[in-house]
Amino acid sequence: QVQLVESGGGLVQAGGSLRLSCAASGSIFMFNVMGWYRQAPGKQRELVAVIIRGAGTNYADSVKGRFTISGDNTKNTVYLQMNSLKPEDTAVYYCNAQLGSRPDYWGQGTQVTVSS
Repeated sequence: QVQLVESGGGLVQAGGSLRLSCAASGSIFMFNVMGWYRQAPGKQRELVAVIIRGAGTNYADSVKGRFTISGDNTKNTVYLQMNSLKPEDTAVYYCNAQLGSRPDYWGQGTQVTVSS
């Protein structure tokens, strides 16, 4: 059973930075796609950034140039570096991993709150 554990959320002022981590219970090499989604109150969950095996990365337009996704295979961990944070980035951030035709794996979520 794959487990994803997020960490790194918190409260930060607008313009600040946070780094989220997602530790997987197995090698991140095995996933076809791995990355981050977020859900703000009253809104649908949306893609933030993903790493697509063999195809690079994909970002939501709203975070391009501010957020960077990366992976460390030696630590089975994917990171989301978030810079120039805005109040509209406030949400629960979820780690996601996709493996073939299996249902997606999700972490428990970590709260990010950006104050103005």
